[in-house]
Amino acid sequence: MSCGDPHETECGEVLDHLYEFLDNEMAEGDCAKLRVHFEECSPCLKQYGLEQAIKALIKRSCGCDDTPTDLRSKVLARIDSIRAGQRSGEQVVVDTSVEIHVETARPAPTVADAPGGPAARPGAPVEAGAQVE
Repeated sequence: MSCGDPHETECGEVLDHLYEFLDNEMAEGDCAKLRVHFEECSPCLKQYGLEQAIKALIKRSCGCDDTPTDLRSKVLARIDSIRAGQRSGEQVVVDTSVEIHVETARPAPTVADAPGGPAARPGAPVEAGAQVE
């Protein structure tokens, strides 16, 4: 994505690192570059606001659920395996499939489910910084 305007940091680069920014996993200098970009680029700011709202909704809806011990163990073992492969220089293939047990699964909430969300106003964009209830 690109808004078509020239920026010191390109839109594509900003969006590639959006989740690192949202999760506070970037160096302060890189964060500052993204903040400057958001101040001058409305489309990227809107995307940031949407992703921020989705993360907040997921956190609120799923934050109190305990992670099953076996799932936690499998995820940590897979992370260790990937890191070991990266250190050894071998190509790492990440399997992103997820096994869900129907008896414990529940539908994931969506932004459209939020009061005042897109479902309340079909086709309406989510504004940056909009609070999702």
